[in-house]
Amino acid sequence: MCLIALTAIGKSSFAQYAKDAIRFSTGQTGTTSRLKGMGSANVAVGGDLTSVGGNPAGLGFFTRSEISITPEFNGTKNNASYLGENSSGSKNSGNLNNFSAVFYSRMNTPRGRDKTKGWLSVNFGVGYNRTNDFGDNINYGGTNKANSINDYYGTLATNSGTTGDFVQGYAYDHFLIDQYGTAGNYEANNPRNGANLVTPVKQANAITRTGGQSEFNLSLGANYSNKLYLGFGIGITSLRYNSTNMFNEVGSVNNDDGTTGVFSVKNYNSTYSQFQATRGAGFNAKIGAIYKIEENVRLGAQITSPTWMSIDDIYSESLNTSYSTNNKRYNSVSPDYTLTYTMRTPFKAAGGLSVFFGKAGFITGDVEYVDYSSTKINSSDAFDASYDNSIIRNNYKGAVNARFGAEVKVATNLMLRGGYGLLGSPLKTDGKTTTMGTAGLGYRFGTYYIDAAYQHVSATQVINPYLLTSGTPGANVNRVNDNLFLTLGVRF
Repeated sequence: MCLIALTAIGKSSFAQYAKDAIRFSTGQTGTTSRLKGMGSANVAVGGDLTSVGGNPAGLGFFTRSEISITPEFNGTKNNASYLGENSSGSKNSGNLNNFSAVFYSRMNTPRGRDKTKGWLSVNFGVGYNRTNDFGDNINYGGTNKANSINDYYGTLATNSGTTGDFVQGYAYDHFLIDQYGTAGNYEANNPRNGANLVTPVKQANAITRTGGQSEFNLSLGANYSNKLYLGFGIGITSLRYNSTNMFNEVGSVNNDDGTTGVFSVKNYNSTYSQFQATRGAGFNAKIGAIYKIEENVRLGAQITSPTWMSIDDIYSESLNTSYSTNNKRYNSVSPDYTLTYTMRTPFKAAGGLSVFFGKAGFITGDVEYVDYSSTKINSSDAFDASYDNSIIRNNYKGAVNARFGAEVKVATNLMLRGGYGLLGSPLKTDGKTTTMGTAGLGYRFGTYYIDAAYQHVSATQVINPYLLTSGTPGANVNRVNDNLFLTLGVRF
């Protein structure tokens, strides 16, 4: 969320922006369908176009030039439970996941010299990878007997006042909150009976997200004596993220509606909407190595630098309230708040091992470490990012991602593949591991090949529609992704 827009409405709202900073740091390497079918384990494999955006040392294994394209179909479904009620939302989309090429360049060696010793080739790779997909439709709702979003507005108003184009000021103008007591604290106008509301409120939240992150890669991979492979690459990143969050509440409040001067209970229907559009660009660097311990055993390592990003953010919010009791309507809309800032994503380190069984197939595995707590938003003259960075340090941690896969040749030109992955949560508390299962097959005919892969990803999260000092409601959301990938490639 835009920092300028939130500066005046209390620090509790900054937590959503910290979540966005982590969201932009969780990208994964885009791969071909071959590697996708093996759980995306690629660090120690080599000889696949995934190496253009993954471990660049793998480019050293190529002995011919090659090009491939990998479109994908994404099916996302969210099942949510909120206050004892269940609901669901889904989204389908198609994208280009990977487009890569490698150009083989054999090194010249003096006549009479052993052609299998020394630097044998330096290969250049270029490619596009989709590294993150933000597409999502999340819907949940239920009946809340304990609190109202008006309690949240009241807290914001107590901390920051009601002047300016911010939601707590709109709530005050719409007679949803008022000032009570000698301390002048703002509170919800919902009548209460002890710890509960006299009239429970019906709440519903609809969240729509679109966009993604991509990376354009330039890489070099070299082969030394068919034993040691070294690589270097740079990535130019692009970010596009859009979010619409609409929270609706139906209930009753006790107010004087600004005209009669007499307090009475009135039924209301109120919708708080938030709109965010984020665009960004950045760059990173990768270095990698693969070493053949034996002819059929490969050990790989890869280091990815932080991605340094420049981001343009636009944020706005609105509150629309209607009263059925007296037919009054209020609509308040903020201006667009804009901000340009920079951020740094975490450093990544990965290691892998592959074991080949002649021409029958191979098994491979990767382990990757990412320290999400090192994500940093940089301060500028426009804002102070120290609070956001403290949220990141205090709530996020290092995570370990593990991926495993295998390929088996079942016929002369036909391969079957399978894989599994565990992606660690960046959260210090209440974080759930994301699980991934994959399957795939490939067929070779002459210089051409076709690979297909299926990926099933399951993850859980807790979404808080608003934050209170106690009793914050939360929706438990289980997200399932069923994705299909198809790679068409040719060697030349």
